[in-house]
Amino acid sequence: MTEAPDTLRHRPLEDVQALITGTVFMALGVLMFKHVGLLTGGTAGVAFWLHYATGWNFGLVFFAINLPFYALAYQRMGRMFTLKTFAAVALLAVLTNLMPQWVQWAHLHPAATAVIGGLLMGTGLLILFRHKASLGGFNVLVLYLQERRGWRAGRIQMVLDCTIVLLAFGVTDWQHVLLSVLGAITLNQTLATNHRAGRYMAH
Repeated sequence: MTEAPDTLRHRPLEDVQALITGTVFMALGVLMFKHVGLLTGGTAGVAFWLHYATGWNFGLVFFAINLPFYALAYQRMGRMFTLKTFAAVALLAVLTNLMPQWVQWAHLHPAATAVIGGLLMGTGLLILFRHKASLGGFNVLVLYLQERRGWRAGRIQMVLDCTIVLLAFGVTDWQHVLLSVLGAITLNQTLATNHRAGRYMAH
């Protein structure tokens, strides 16, 4: 991978700000989805599935599921990417437990939540991706494929996410599954449109 000039590199403070902003956006989207019973894709989708099926804490399950993926992240994407990803995953796990004490909704329309929550999570991931971080799991794989193969991360993520969401028929009804697919499409179209190789130069 070609090194970026110093003028294009993100400063450490910019990376910290991005990690916080991206995970806050993600946490808001996750809490909106939880409020109306929707799911998403990736390891977050698996964590949602287990949360709905067993009642286990979403944040703790999400953190635990991502542990095996750090070896791949380190091997394929490097030490700094892995450290940033670990920090983002840990912060999201904490925020999803703390935010219900800070933010509550009286009413959320499920269809609107699928779109708005999907946009929030897509934007959160976009911020993390542009600062060489992710939320683990499939994010690591799709970023690797975009870096090495030129395949659009959003497109690959969309296929994986929709597949995971469709497997949720065992824990929810078809209306919530379809709305979850809408949320996954919204999230990943945000990535596919805005995160393309060569479009964003800073590192």
